[in-house]
This record gives sequence, C-alpha cells and structure tokens, in this order.
Amino acid sequence: MFPSTMLLATDPLLSEPIGQVDLLLMSAKVLTAFAFLLVSVMLLIWFERKLISHMHQRIGPTIAGPWGILQTLADGIKLFFKEDLIPSNSDRFVFKLAPYLSLVPAFLIFTIIPFGGDFNHTSTQTDPAALGTVTWRDHATYLQIADPHVGILLFLAMSSIAVYGIMLAGWASGSKYPLLGSVRASAQMISYEAALGLSVASVVLMTGSISTHDMVAAQAGDGFAGILPNWNVLATGLVPFFVFAIAGTAELNRPPFDLVEAEQELVGGFHTEYSSIRFALFFLAEFMNTITMSAIIVTLFFGGPAGPVLIDSIIGSDIGWAWGVLWFFAKLFVFLFCFVWVRATLPRFRYDQLMNMGWKLLTPTALLWFLFLSAINIGDSQGWHRALVLAVSLPIMLLAVVLIKQAAINSSRTQEQEHTQQPLDNSP
Repeated sequence: MFPSTMLLATDPLLSEPIGQVDLLLMSAKVLTAFAFLLVSVMLLIWFERKLISHMHQRIGPTIAGPWGILQTLADGIKLFFKEDLIPSNSDRFVFKLAPYLSLVPAFLIFTIIPFGGDFNHTSTQTDPAALGTVTWRDHATYLQIADPHVGILLFLAMSSIAVYGIMLAGWASGSKYPLLGSVRASAQMISYEAALGLSVASVVLMTGSISTHDMVAAQAGDGFAGILPNWNVLATGLVPFFVFAIAGTAELNRPPFDLVEAEQELVGGFHTEYSSIRFALFFLAEFMNTITMSAIIVTLFFGGPAGPVLIDSIIGSDIGWAWGVLWFFAKLFVFLFCFVWVRATLPRFRYDQLMNMGWKLLTPTALLWFLFLSAINIGDSQGWHRALVLAVSLPIMLLAVVLIKQAAINSSRTQEQEHTQQPLDNSP
C-alpha cells in the first residue's frame, strides 16, 4: 500500500480538508482550462491558416467573420451536422473509441501546466514556499489544475497513450491505407520517444524535481551574472531543448513529420475512413496537442510563468500572479508561431529519414548530453574542479560520437551490399 499522501497533489489547496470553497476553486480551474483549450484551438486554426497564407502570398479565410476569424467555427458546425459514416467491415466499438483516446490525453497533459502565479523571488523572500501561489478568500492554491507527485512523468505517460488513438483508428477502420498510417505511427513513436524522455531527464537532473511547479520555481530569478534568465534552456546547454523540440514535433505528427497522414501516399492516413464529428475530434486533438506541447516546452525550458513583475500593484492590489499569466501566454504564443512557421517552411521528411534521425541522431545525442550533465553534477557535488571534469568528459563524448557515426556508416554500407547482391525476380 502506498502512503495516503502519495495519492494527493502538492497543491496547498489540498493540504487541508476540502470544503465548498476548495471544490469551487478546483471546478473553476478545470472549466477555465477546458474553455481556454477549446477557444485556443479555434483561434490557432485560424491563425495557422492566415499566417501560412501570408507566408505563401495567398489570402486565407476572409468571409466568415472579420478577417475570417469565424471560419473555424463555421467548419466545426459543418462537420457536426455532416453524416457520420462507419465502414461495414470495421470494428465499430474501437472505431468509435479511437478519437477519444487521442483527445482526452491532450487535455490531461494541460492539467499539470502552471499557467500563472507570482514566481518572483523578491516578492516572496519571507516565504519561499509561496512561489507561484494565489490566495482567494484565505485559500492558497496554484494556477494549475493539479501538481501530482508524478509530475512530468504524467506527460510522458499521456503522450504514449495518445498514440493508441491513432493506432486503433487505423486498425479498426478495416482499410489498408489507414492501417499503414497506424503502423507508421507505432514505428515513429518508438523512434522519437526515447529521445523525448532523455531530454526531459536532463531537465529533471538540473532541477532536482519531477514536479512541474518545482521546475518553474527553480527557473525563477536571475541567472548568470544577473543578466541572463535562469531558464533550463541555458542551464542544460541548449541541446536537450533542440532534441525535445524536434521529437515533440514528431510526437504531434505535424509537418515535416506528418507521415501517418501523408495524403500523397496514404489518401488521408489513419483517419481516412472517418467523417463528421469523429473526424473533427481528431482535428481538435491535433491542434490541442500543439498547444499543450508548446506549454510543456515553455514549462520545461523557458521558465513557464516565471518573469519579472514590472508593476507591483495597481490601486493597492497585488497583481504579481497576473504578470505570471501574461509571461506564460507570451511565451506560448512564440512557440505556436514557431510550429506554424516550421509547417509553412519545411517539406515532409521521408519515412527512412525520420527513423534515421530518431535512432542515429536524436537518441544518441540526448543520451550523451544527459551523461555529460550527470558528470558535471557529480563533479560539483564531490568538489571536483570543473575544468578537470570537462577535460575528461569532452574527449570521451567525442570518441563516442565518432564510434556512433562509424557504426551508422558501416550499417548503411551493409544494407547497400545486401540490396545489390539480392537477385532480381523476373518471374511473370
């Protein structure tokens, strides 16, 4: 049996017996997050269509609403009232279940994201534990739905479960093209999931906690020489961030890694046989995942809501928590823009290119850098000289890179030889 405290989140709201006000606050946070995600998806679809159209010198939606802003709402209404088709040779139960297996994890991931709060050390010097807390009617809480003990591990678990929605959708459709898309999704997940987990492990190593709230608190305040921010993207040496960003794009099945729904090869991929509201659920899950992945990147590497409080109070009321909300959404918008920018710029990778990138580049890079950061941390804890640790670690890393590169070259040569030596089948 686990201790009872392991079943509770670390939110101060749950540290005492739960009353009506506590239930009201928790319900308000859940409804706010759910409404934010739904509205954000609608705006993100419009934003992506308009931004890509301008990048490609096109117009984009202009009819429904001012600047075409209601075009997504019109598309949603159209999909809701379209006929719902179910293939005759499909597994009906799994076919209906698959869209929800993609949608629900996207929302559950957002529950662990701190999207506000005062993380300014100067305003909480008397009580460091108060970082990121807000108080309403003498009830302190975090501006996040939950801060479970498993922390960022919930993100890794939900991202793995979300792939089941794509896999089961392709399998249950009873058609070969969706099945090929689902098989691609399973192979694609294996190729990037290890790199994704190792980049997260580097952040956990530097912050010393798997709690998303503690990760943001560790990044609060000034960094090197009081000039640079104390963000993990700098503390981990940039490499885990780039690995996570690339692997996260593959996790989202967005261009240039949208191989599971490549329309030129697989008609529409795993959702070929879906229509009406079930297709809309997959569409909703894809863009909701984009928002949650951007929020995860902001939380892990860019301080989340942590940022300077430019104005301490207005008309005598403390608004430090509001600055946290402002900084979080500003950072979130930057990464949403970057995802759209990448989609408008890069062509789709070949399937073998993605697999090679995952197994031969991302995973070894993330593993080597994690070991490098571990060596530095161990050296600091043991009092070893930093220069000595670097002098020993860097040559070992360089040797490992050379060996991995040579192994990849030898593997490619072996495959080419086997392909050229294979006799051609000229039978009719």
